Amino acid sequence: MAETPQKILVAVAWPYASGPRHLGHVAGPGVPSDVFARYHRLKGNDVLMVSGTDEHGTPVMVSADREGVTPRELADRNNALILDDYVRLGMTYDCFTRTTTRNHYAVVQNMFRTLYEQGFLLEQTALGAIAPATGRTRRHGCGRWCSGRGRSARARRSARGGGAAPGVRTRSRAGR
Repeated sequence: MAETPQKILVAVAWPYASGPRHLGHVAGPGVPSDVFARYHRLKGNDVLMVSGTDEHGTPVMVSADREGVTPRELADRNNALILDDYVRLGMTYDCFTRTTTRNHYAVVQNMFRTLYEQGFLLEQTALGAIAPATGRTRRHGCGRWCSGRGRSARARRSARGGGAAPGVRTRSRAGR
């Protein structure tokens, strides 16, 4: 007796549209998800593999500011680059979209509304850090951005020949 095909959803991580695709997009979520989807298609299952570019948040705003373009212009360009790369790599997405589409907005709103109505989400007020110069909220509060411990701060100090920020201890790779 033939097995009834299963419905398989492969929901791949959404890369930020803050820059072109890089190895991490492919080696991390890309290839393993594609292999999983191909396996299930070969078994005869009904597979839907979806993803897209995340066009909201600090990484997109920071990159757009750096390039002197709007976040939308940056996202438009990088979504096209990322999608083209995935197509040329032979990735088997059934739907590769964007977080700025009307459909994405409606689906997410419906999902959160349903979760809220079912009592799975709680409303709370939280404090957040605001960058005085821009009036924008800061990713992860102020933490690593203000302390000089973040990855980009370390990279800038390294490029200048400097070490860690004052009072910040570092570990060698071997110690990790």
